[in-house]
Amino acid sequence: MQNYPITKLPSPLAIIAEVTHRCPLHCVYCSNPMHLAETQSELSTGEWTGVFQQAGKLGMLHAHFTGGEPVARMDLPELVSAARMAGLYTNLITSGIGLNDHRLAALMGAGLDHIQISFQDSREEAANWIAGAKAHAHKVELSRAIRKYKVAFTVNLVVHRQNLDHLEEMIEFIVQLNADRVEIAHAQYYGWALANRAALMPTREQVEKGVAIVAEAEKRLAGRMRIDSVIPDYYAKYPKACMGGWGQKLMLVNPSGKVLPCHAAEVLPQMTFENVRERPLQWIWEESESFQRFRGESWMPEPCRTCDHRAEDFGGCRCQAFLLTGDASATDPACSLAPKRSVVESAVQESSSGASVKKGAGGSSFVQLQKQNLELWNYRTNPE
Repeated sequence: MQNYPITKLPSPLAIIAEVTHRCPLHCVYCSNPMHLAETQSELSTGEWTGVFQQAGKLGMLHAHFTGGEPVARMDLPELVSAARMAGLYTNLITSGIGLNDHRLAALMGAGLDHIQISFQDSREEAANWIAGAKAHAHKVELSRAIRKYKVAFTVNLVVHRQNLDHLEEMIEFIVQLNADRVEIAHAQYYGWALANRAALMPTREQVEKGVAIVAEAEKRLAGRMRIDSVIPDYYAKYPKACMGGWGQKLMLVNPSGKVLPCHAAEVLPQMTFENVRERPLQWIWEESESFQRFRGESWMPEPCRTCDHRAEDFGGCRCQAFLLTGDASATDPACSLAPKRSVVESAVQESSSGASVKKGAGGSSFVQLQKQNLELWNYRTNPE
């Protein structure tokens, strides 16, 4: 049911172009869907060009290229150029694997505005272990190459129980990369990250120390490097406004053309998502049942319905609510006011109980989990 007239519905701000699910890394905190789109189902260059044209006409401002690893698409420069021609600010979110001097120059020539590279750690051995690939040294060299161009440069640093104890060292490492901005992002517990949560969830002591380290770094590096950091969901008083709110600001198009309010939305049962091969973006944004389902406030249960924060956090993440409670309409348990907050409190208590860091989901070792995930990723990204 639609919650307010179409005439009052603002245009989305950005399109998240998930151009492929192929990826050379095997990160155990990956939050991508566990059922990935196959290569042969990916939108063609021409189809993506049409999507960007529609996005521009719909009033969007940004195009975020992501995956998987977007560089796995050999037509990426053409896609960036198409987005620029549609009037969109272009941002590439990449591991950097597959980018060399020639391909980097081609992307810059296509009009890339911003590039964001993910790092798993400041220590090479640890970074390669987390990523499941020998990628760290290449990322460092690529960061140096990027600084030769007039392009905005962000480093995304994923933090978790395995690396948070040397956050100061990691921040200094990023300073040496001469990034304009660093996003210190706690692992989000979807997909593989949820399966491996026991090994990734930081302790309360780690989180509190990390907050102090970031605050000090923000003061020290003010005017030199911007630092963005958010307290992890499970330790926050109120949940985050996931994706700026369901159907409020963003549209994600996955590799096969499905249009989603967020990257994890397909975990929600009994929901159908439209495809750009069958429906235009504007119709999907304004009229599709999937984008209207949790838009606005009329769907909200108590305590969200009468909460003063409902227009700020929109009841939290619908996917997280479903994964933790089995009900997509429930208040996100990350909220301290949620009826099922105990689900999150139990996970926090487990992480802070002094249990071995080497223990993962189901009691398996972190190394075993990484190996299992790597085997499954290889199967899904390189099917025989």
